[in-house]
Amino acid sequence: MMTGARPRQWASLPARSIHRWLITLTLGIITTPPLLAQQENVARVAEEFTPLLQDAGSELLAPGMIVNSDNVDQYARWLDEAVVDNLRAGNFEITLGSSLNFSTHPRYVEATEVNFGSVEISEDPGILSNYNAGRPFPGLDSQDPQAGVKAAWNMRYAYAPDETETAHFTWRYRDMRKDKLERTINMYGAILRYTHRHSHPPIPSLEDNPAGLFSALYLRVDKPQDIRNTQLLIHRAEVDTEPEQAWMYLNTQRRVKRIATGQKTDAFLGSDIMIEDFLGYNGRIVDMEWTYLGSTELLLPMYGHNQLDLEAQEPDKGGYRDIGFSGKGHCFPEVTWQLRKVHRLEAAPKDPGHPLSRRHYVIDAASFTPVLTRIYDRSGELWKLGMVALSDSSYHTPENEPWQGAITDGVTMIDLQAQHCTTLNLKSRMASNPLRHKSFNTSYLRQMGR
Repeated sequence: MMTGARPRQWASLPARSIHRWLITLTLGIITTPPLLAQQENVARVAEEFTPLLQDAGSELLAPGMIVNSDNVDQYARWLDEAVVDNLRAGNFEITLGSSLNFSTHPRYVEATEVNFGSVEISEDPGILSNYNAGRPFPGLDSQDPQAGVKAAWNMRYAYAPDETETAHFTWRYRDMRKDKLERTINMYGAILRYTHRHSHPPIPSLEDNPAGLFSALYLRVDKPQDIRNTQLLIHRAEVDTEPEQAWMYLNTQRRVKRIATGQKTDAFLGSDIMIEDFLGYNGRIVDMEWTYLGSTELLLPMYGHNQLDLEAQEPDKGGYRDIGFSGKGHCFPEVTWQLRKVHRLEAAPKDPGHPLSRRHYVIDAASFTPVLTRIYDRSGELWKLGMVALSDSSYHTPENEPWQGAITDGVTMIDLQAQHCTTLNLKSRMASNPLRHKSFNTSYLRQMGR
């Protein structure tokens, strides 16, 4: 071969083809690493929202299996310890259901992909650096010293529709010892997100937000008459170091009253639920020390609403029926459970005067919804057990199919020490029309009170 001659495999190629091949090769060398990294991020995010389950093939987990006091030991490795204790005591039993994916809104998933690895805990603990939308910190690492607070931010910014209404919202106070229904309260509720929006235009933020809010929550009592028009309004600031603002309109006093910080851990309307309990944790992230305890696989009350044997009450105009509650005192959601990947997270108040010593969360990994919550009193004794019953939006009402996420069907907060519980039935829906922003200010409370 002469010096400078083309290799034999190139001999039949024209010079232009060789030049084009070299350009393609060079560009490939330059672009392949970022492309591969992007593909890896997409794959990691996909696993984040649809995690694989190692124990899914166990015969013990087949749909229709019942877990009760007789066989709970066989299932203990898949159950939270407080759930095990209540099963052993015969307080309720669990029926296993089919496994559902619980898909997440694609815009939320895409935002997680785009921002993968760019979000950081800033020097100011009350705000995240480079966060726009999606899950801030996918792929939690138990070795990361910041994993706890990252999990807390994931919980705060978990996907939910930007504008949600709950016109059918029933609270029931129950005596477990006497199996007695003590009181029923009917409410209306609404939630509006101002920033980090995914489901409702404008995306990603509302233009009119002079107070710098992340979200607002509104509740109004419709029945019974003695507390009718009692209202609650909560403003959560975008910057977490700023105090959340909360007001109540008391119908008996006919005035709006600001709720002091200490009152957020009082019983709300005489129930077993604190304002701080709302949405799993309705406080500032900076007020807690967060500890990430790793991931595992546990059974959780997650299901398809339309696949259940629902309450026998008259359905509403759309044919909707509530989930039931059964077991001791009718305090436990009567739904099917399925195996889920979960994260365990603990929160300890920094304030020594706080009535709790810690909260222990079992968080569904795909939705990052806190499904089970153990609440410990100041002395460190287990005080309350909270359960959230979650339906896949694909098996809920037709109007909620665009939700594409987990929908809260019911909630129970069980005071294990007092043997009392408060159960909630909800029929929430994505707002079909934009919520009126004026409904989330104090002047609206006064207007409705009149």
